[in-house]
Amino acid sequence: MSEAPPPTVLVTGALGQIGTELVSALRDRYGNDSVIASDIREIDGHPIIKNGTFLTADVLDKEALEIIIDENNVDIIYHLAAILSATGEKNPELCERVNVGGLANVLELAREHGLRVFSPSSIAVFGPDCPNHAPQLTPLNPTTTYGETKVSGEVMARYYWEVHGVDVRGLRYPGLISWKAPAGGGTTDYAVEIFHHAVKTGKYSCFVGPDTRLPMMYMDDAIRATLELMDAPVDSISESRAGYNISGCSFSVTELVAEISKSIDQFECTYSPDIRQEYADSWPDSVDDSEARNDWGWNAEFELEQLVSEMLTNLTRTREVEE
Repeated sequence: MSEAPPPTVLVTGALGQIGTELVSALRDRYGNDSVIASDIREIDGHPIIKNGTFLTADVLDKEALEIIIDENNVDIIYHLAAILSATGEKNPELCERVNVGGLANVLELAREHGLRVFSPSSIAVFGPDCPNHAPQLTPLNPTTTYGETKVSGEVMARYYWEVHGVDVRGLRYPGLISWKAPAGGGTTDYAVEIFHHAVKTGKYSCFVGPDTRLPMMYMDDAIRATLELMDAPVDSISESRAGYNISGCSFSVTELVAEISKSIDQFECTYSPDIRQEYADSWPDSVDDSEARNDWGWNAEFELEQLVSEMLTNLTRTREVEE
């Protein structure tokens, strides 16, 4: 018997921090021709994305999205297009339009065309009333527009599963750390920026204070978690399907600086907290991901020491090649 052809996958927001690496992982799995990358921005010679189909697409244009789905016989959508936390607070109306309106279009198209959907959530769904170690089930009272849009996204996703049978799944991503793509306007961006500055100048001015502790994750773990969740049998997925907690490692800025300083002598970090400190203070220090572990076998691989080693090694090598 011949093997079934791979599914056709559409990734929205493909030029973002997650999308860049998810497209690469999906193409490794299904082949370049089976994974369509899309974004509202132009590709501009992107080295990872340009090895397969790229389409300019606005998630607020439902008709244009439907044309892409119809013409390419799309089976699965990884819906990553979003306005992130720090950017979203500067323009809350745009944040709500893109994050809620864009997802509404994707879910309705998934209902109409029988598609599976991955729609990420975030630790931003938690508010200051959440325990420091955030449980899977807890009141969600975020203080940011971005967080509110992610709560709305989880509610919509559950509705489309329970009422319309759309197999939509999501993860509450912690702060994501990657050397391959720049961060995209989130409150946890300091944990990416700090490595670039450490390698280039040996100095960094951090926009949150030294004792700020947040859940973080190396991008390799985040991509693996995404694929493992989508691979899991439908009967193993619980009511948390729209926003599973996943944990990588939690650390303070001081602990991160200390680990970087082991490799970069005299690395200097100063602190100038801005409005993003308020957003960070409203989030938990860590998350309980026991439900993801029990339901579909999730387990992180990267702790702080290995994460720092990977970041510094790869950024140093990349800089040497560029020079």
